[in-house]
Amino acid sequence: MSVASAFEKARADDRAALVGYLPAGFPTVDGAIEAMRAMVDAGCDAIEVGLPYSDPVMDGPTIQAAAQRALDGGVRTRDVLRTVEAIAATGTPALVMTYWNPVARYGVERFAADLATAGGAGLITPDLTPDSGGAWVAAADEHDLDKVFLVAPSSTDERIAMTAAACRGFVYATAVMGVTGARAVSSELAEPLVARAKRSLLDQHRELPVAVGVGVSSGDQAAEVAAYADGVIVGSAFVRCLLDHDDPRQALTAVAALTDDLARGVRRA
Repeated sequence: MSVASAFEKARADDRAALVGYLPAGFPTVDGAIEAMRAMVDAGCDAIEVGLPYSDPVMDGPTIQAAAQRALDGGVRTRDVLRTVEAIAATGTPALVMTYWNPVARYGVERFAADLATAGGAGLITPDLTPDSGGAWVAAADEHDLDKVFLVAPSSTDERIAMTAAACRGFVYATAVMGVTGARAVSSELAEPLVARAKRSLLDQHRELPVAVGVGVSSGDQAAEVAAYADGVIVGSAFVRCLLDHDDPRQALTAVAALTDDLARGVRRA
């Protein structure tokens, strides 16, 4: 299933899509797959599979801690691809979210080919901009992979237009200035940023979803964001469920309960 299909299905249901994130290999490779499957079963429309990296400058302490545990456990890129394959087998689109350095070291063309073979939908690249990502754009186009770039409240209108034009799948609006992490309240910067991105897409005569990553951690927050965005992206709150529960069954129960709450939230917006 493509990312476009997931957003189209959500739109047909008159709601925003729910996108969940977890790093591969946390708490173990199989444990992460099991948790992501629980997220799918409880209502996630798409899954972001994080590729753990040793220098995650844009991640907050929660995701950093999970990524470090995955690295300490010996996770490798091949484990990330196996995770993607397992999630894609459920019929749910799986995108890899990664800093650029691991892809460059693996080999851009090789990574694109292996991701496509695993059934991956595409790649989210938080530290790669379209104007410096020519090699990835070419490889993604060759293998029919989505290219998801980020816009931020600090982005100029010109930068938003350039980024939106380069995206395929959706535009990722990171509406918090700073590192990732769950927050008690949603950012007041999110809605204006989505409006700017949508206006840019309209000017380009393109129909592309705009999804928001803003530190959502509850159904109420998901409903708030879903009122103006096409997708709600949740990461740190899912990671926290696994960090807070050493018992695997309790962790999966917590992940499923959070997903259900979030899924209800996007449906009542």
